[in-house]
Amino acid sequence: MMKRMIQLFFIIIGGTLGYVYIHKLLELLNVGENLDWLTSPYVGAVVGAVIFFLLTQLFVDSLVNAIKVFEEKVIKAPVTDVLFGTFGLVFGLIVAFLVQGALNNFNLVAINTVIPIFIYLFLGYFGFQIGFKKRDELINLFPISSRSKDKKKDNDDEGTFKKLKILDTSVIIDGRIADICQTGFLEGILVIPRFVLEELQHIADSSDVLKRNRGRRGLDILNKIQKELSIKVEIYEGNFEDIAEVDSKLVQLAKLVSGVVVTNDFNLNKVCELQGVDVLNINDLANAVKPIVLPGEELKVQVIKDGKEHNQGIGYLDDGTMIVVEDGRTQIGKTIDVIVTSVLQTSAGRMIFAKPKLLEQAL
Repeated sequence: MMKRMIQLFFIIIGGTLGYVYIHKLLELLNVGENLDWLTSPYVGAVVGAVIFFLLTQLFVDSLVNAIKVFEEKVIKAPVTDVLFGTFGLVFGLIVAFLVQGALNNFNLVAINTVIPIFIYLFLGYFGFQIGFKKRDELINLFPISSRSKDKKKDNDDEGTFKKLKILDTSVIIDGRIADICQTGFLEGILVIPRFVLEELQHIADSSDVLKRNRGRRGLDILNKIQKELSIKVEIYEGNFEDIAEVDSKLVQLAKLVSGVVVTNDFNLNKVCELQGVDVLNINDLANAVKPIVLPGEELKVQVIKDGKEHNQGIGYLDDGTMIVVEDGRTQIGKTIDVIVTSVLQTSAGRMIFAKPKLLEQAL
């Protein structure tokens, strides 16, 4: 259908040009002086239509394919990209129209006919690119922020204000975010950026088995959150093309929507704090709800391997907390009683230092 429409379009153009110019060309070349029908504008219209129809056979298929590719890209593009790109295009064409009006004051054929074509093409393209690439900044020009402020005021009256929670790749793969959402401790709307989904897909398609399993686990967690939990999930379709790193994109998005980054990445946590972005670290939450262990308490632990330092042994509690046992290398494979000497707690996790109870008693 599209092919026939394109051919019809060019046939009409060819017929129009033939009607206007072909008989004049024949008269200029002194062709058909004794044949009045040959110099008829209607004959020229038919000849022009036939010529353009034959020409379309050479490129119509390529043109149809190009139109289909463009159509698919427009359909797949986020609606914000298309909307702001269109606004930019319209604005560029309006500016071009105003410039053309100024050029009409010149009585030069080249300026009045040729240059306006290039001005429309250039300013239209330039306007589209500005609207497309600056869409995230242009969003702030709309009265969304004022509505957000009104909403914030209403929520503050109720005692709470639910910010957008932006998930990063590491916290999705970790999986504990689903359990936290299920318990109801995390409120508001979860935002999953499209570039995070693309990174998860890339990890899931990795040739490395471990990475592939981690990526698939992350996709399964997202599917569980969307289908099984009551918390609202939204996909952010925008992409900060001028920023390469996913973590930097997350920080920029959090600034744009005044949201909170949810992560368990220690480095991303520090970057958010340095740039004044609110962040929720799952490891901080896990550390906060762990049973408190104080120096001097007794624990029972199985030493399973040697530590980095001389004569150290390493064990783990049931919740995965690492216990570094001084002089515990000789106890590898045994379950012994230890006495806690110190506890080191950071956003990266918790580490307990201890000594064997028998050694402590001997001292």
